[in-house]
Amino acid sequence: MYLTPEKKAEIFATYGQGPTDTGSPESQIALFSLRIKHLTEHLKENRKDHTTARALKALVGQRRRLLDYLIRKDINRYRAIIAKKELGIRK
Repeated sequence: MYLTPEKKAEIFATYGQGPTDTGSPESQIALFSLRIKHLTEHLKENRKDHTTARALKALVGQRRRLLDYLIRKDINRYRAIIAKKELGIRK
């Protein structure tokens, strides 16, 4: 599998408050971005996989809702997560 528990803990430690912080918007956005990147690569090879395309659209929508939540609650946290280029999020 592409996402091991160790990789998840590393993502949560990097973008969240610690390795057990799975609920903060920043850590969830980072995890969604990794999954979106993985599904995008899958769809480049398997263009007719409509189920994965639908799942990708749902993930992008969830990430967008979390980013909108951060804009409403704390604009500085939003700007900090957008500034991280490795996530590949554009305004």
